[in-house]
Amino acid sequence: MSDIVVVDDDQVVRKMLADYLADQNFPARSAANRAELNRQLRDMQPSMILLDLELGQEDGLDLLREIRSHSDVPIIIMTGHRSDEIDRVVGLELGADDYIVKPFGLRELLARMRAILRRQEMGRAARARGSEGGGYRFAGWQLERRHRKLVDPNGATIRLSKVEYALLLAFLEAPQRPLTREQLLQATRVHDDIYDRAIDAQVLRLRRKLELDPRVPRIIQTERGVGYIFAVSVEPF
Repeated sequence: MSDIVVVDDDQVVRKMLADYLADQNFPARSAANRAELNRQLRDMQPSMILLDLELGQEDGLDLLREIRSHSDVPIIIMTGHRSDEIDRVVGLELGADDYIVKPFGLRELLARMRAILRRQEMGRAARARGSEGGGYRFAGWQLERRHRKLVDPNGATIRLSKVEYALLLAFLEAPQRPLTREQLLQATRVHDDIYDRAIDAQVLRLRRKLELDPRVPRIIQTERGVGYIFAVSVEPF
């Protein structure tokens, strides 16, 4: 594993995180600003970037946008004490993989990092099997990609529209990760014959097929102020 890069203008925070990650067998280095990060990115491809959104005179969201223009490295954004949710919503829409709000527990941060790296590895394995078809298992359900076939826990085949399939696939490729409505909207726009752009309505239709009680969803849950999260574990095959 290549290094984790901690980007924060607070030297105490940088050292604390870097030391903690090193103790957890995650080699880490740090950067105080855009210039330091860019110098490091010229020399290496990190395993992950922990990016504070308040970098003194610099805007962390602008830096996030810049990174995403040339790299798909996993990024967790660290947001401050603001009461509104706009930073993390915009950050997710710009391509952040997850967010954590200061002050946060180090063990929670580590768990989020491990979850993202685990999903990334599962995604690589799934893509490697893509030519053979493959699919996903979750909560007793199974989605077979080759035939776009959804099978419920009782073995019955459940019909999916094109938009429902695209939406479910977007969730399955990013389990236990908050997805904004814009991200889900982009996932369904790949089909030219889809005219209904109301993501909330599409999520409700999908819930009616997956959930025992769509009014109390267990699989596709609402992430307040962000969008939705596929809350159960997913196993690629």
